[in-house]
Amino acid sequence: MSTGAELLVDCRNATGESPVWHVAGQALYWVDIPARQLCRWQAATGEVTTWLAPEMLACIASCGPETHWVAGLETGVFELRLHEDGSLESKRLAEVRHEQDGMRFNDGRCDRQGRFVAGTMMRDMSLGARTGCVYSYEKESGLKERLSGFITPNGLAFSPDGRTMYLSDSHPSVQMIWAFDYDTATGTPSRRRPFVDMNPLPGRPDGAAVDEDGCYWICGNDAGLIHRFTPEGRLDRSLAVPVKKPAMCAFGGAGLDTLFVTSIRPHGVDLSDQPLAGGLFALRPGVRGLAEPLFSPVPFRHS
Repeated sequence: MSTGAELLVDCRNATGESPVWHVAGQALYWVDIPARQLCRWQAATGEVTTWLAPEMLACIASCGPETHWVAGLETGVFELRLHEDGSLESKRLAEVRHEQDGMRFNDGRCDRQGRFVAGTMMRDMSLGARTGCVYSYEKESGLKERLSGFITPNGLAFSPDGRTMYLSDSHPSVQMIWAFDYDTATGTPSRRRPFVDMNPLPGRPDGAAVDEDGCYWICGNDAGLIHRFTPEGRLDRSLAVPVKKPAMCAFGGAGLDTLFVTSIRPHGVDLSDQPLAGGLFALRPGVRGLAEPLFSPVPFRHS
């Protein structure tokens, strides 16, 4: 039975994450974390370009020009400059002091005011270590720890007015999504409360997006589904993709009415029932999303 999902790129990403639609460039950017790749798919031509980062690259946000990005890597927040010859320049803007070795950034994006917000995790999820934190980065004030005590912080998203922040923990032992009041002036989350308990629902809560109606879309990892929840936390619908591990979704396209979905291609697993694992997909959900906020550019100096 058709899922309605269109395969855009059979990219076979090990861990495809952080899709970001660049409105001016009409292109989708995303990352493959362990491959250290930043990828671009151009809507007009279908051409795919990749760049290699110096560390595992987990999440990105645009600074405006297609060549200029801020990103969460292993050791901190970096500024990236992309060149059409396939080369990439990087500059670390802020170092993060992880609680333990073997950690990296994971899910992240800009809030509605343009702060870069991202969480950290142990690379080895089997350890179940509650060492994950959520940080925000601003040019003026630098890196600030906002929340702590997570295993795999994920599903970060903001309501259309920016006053509610959503965050999940996708570890199998947790599988919760929370909502927070969000102070847009200071970037401070508060009044943490359960939004959705994903334990009785199919799939672990992975990467997310918010549509123009304020509904929260989140990938149901392991279930091959993308769930839409109303602002009240009610499950509205679920859309299927032909892979078990959708990782993150993002709205884009000319009308911001396409839902792009990245996915994971597990290593050492029989993939005969999901040969497209790790691919990039597109869905037409019948609703529009919101353009991703831009991070304020910072001066880039060649080393």
